[in-house]
Amino acid sequence: MAPRRSQGAYEPVSPKQVPAPGVDPYFPANGDARYRVHRYELALDYRPGPNRLGGTARLSAVAGAVPLPEFALDLAEFRIGRVLVDGRAAHYTHRAGKLRIRPAKALAAGAAFTVEVHYTGNPRPVRSQWGGLGWEELTDGALVASQPVGAPSWYPCNDRPGDKASYQISITTPSPYTVVVGGRLLTRTTRASSTTWVYEQPAPTSSYLVTVSIGHYETVRLIEPSPGPEPLRAVPQTAYLPARLLPEFSTDFGRQAQMMHFFEDVFGPYPFGEYAVVVADEELDVPVEAQGLATFGTNHLGGARGSERLVAHELAHQWFGNSLSIADWRHIWLNEGFAKYAEWLWSEHVGGRTAAEHAATAHALLAGLPQDLRLGDPGKKLMFDDRLYERGGLAMHALRRALGDTAFFRMVRDWAAIHRHGTVSTADFIAHAAHYATGPLDGLFDAWLHETSLPPLPVGT
Repeated sequence: MAPRRSQGAYEPVSPKQVPAPGVDPYFPANGDARYRVHRYELALDYRPGPNRLGGTARLSAVAGAVPLPEFALDLAEFRIGRVLVDGRAAHYTHRAGKLRIRPAKALAAGAAFTVEVHYTGNPRPVRSQWGGLGWEELTDGALVASQPVGAPSWYPCNDRPGDKASYQISITTPSPYTVVVGGRLLTRTTRASSTTWVYEQPAPTSSYLVTVSIGHYETVRLIEPSPGPEPLRAVPQTAYLPARLLPEFSTDFGRQAQMMHFFEDVFGPYPFGEYAVVVADEELDVPVEAQGLATFGTNHLGGARGSERLVAHELAHQWFGNSLSIADWRHIWLNEGFAKYAEWLWSEHVGGRTAAEHAATAHALLAGLPQDLRLGDPGKKLMFDDRLYERGGLAMHALRRALGDTAFFRMVRDWAAIHRHGTVSTADFIAHAAHYATGPLDGLFDAWLHETSLPPLPVGT
């Protein structure tokens, strides 16, 4: 969703197998396309009272096709203690959210290198046209919601969606707090009045999809992993929420395990080792997806499944947006179109309104709104416009009508399988879909993705 205000174990990818994408046209100042990171190791200490964060970030990276006399990381206004490149002190400047680093010796083209940054400060959201993004101090705790450019609010990174890496994150906090990070909890160690939580996310992860939640939470197991031949039973699902909300949560998220099974049938095996849900003790405008985790607010509970479409939307992002990440933000409709259509598919599956009925409602809504959105390249200003979500769902429904159900759902499963843990673009999707059609799809994609006027409502069998 837009920002606020395993089954199938992950198979590691060698860093030399994945080419570095180019500069993001919507955020050309973010990231550095001259290198790519393949692993982050963050060792952090957070004190909720004074909102004080400090620690060390160690990045393992690979230079691109040309030597690097210098390179840049994205990092908000923290105090830098020291910066090391391959264990040696490096010169650096830190201004306007950019940490520019000059190693003692230029890095050779294709060279593997490490960067270590020691930093401290009071994390706060990155300012943007959508409000604050990233690390947010709560009444009692904190959460991270970084889409699209909030990651530098709390750690130094190469902040491009196509530069995906594995993560190990260690966070020390006062012991009464629970720390939740997307990934597998490796250890939890208490010493005196502090507890250190260590999480591992081995799957390639975009910087904006790394999240942290810190609060007073009860832990609920939605489904336990179980041995045996049935793969759909193997995804552990855990929820973290304030204890007082447990009765409402049991209804509002009561069908999530069934939803996971259904999406595995439709989209293919769940792409990560586990799935977690956090209900922060705060109202949030919208839920926020992260790698292997989704964060909801207290306002998304009510005991009547009133936000179940959002539960479906965030879960679907684990396939579309997280496992399959966009090469740059021009292609955001690929994330949101699939997730919106997943809402409609779930509704249809459980006997609610059919996907065709949802499509008709969305089409009638869009017909009465301005016709100035180009879905395949909406521009930075409109990338989180509500119309993008609805039109994205309609584009998927139009493709389903054009291909027929058998070919469409085979196409979707293959799309998720072929590009698992990779990066994708609109051109990739158009080329992929063409393999499942009996005739050309150029007119359909031109109308739905490249023209601003609303095409007719998709009909047919």
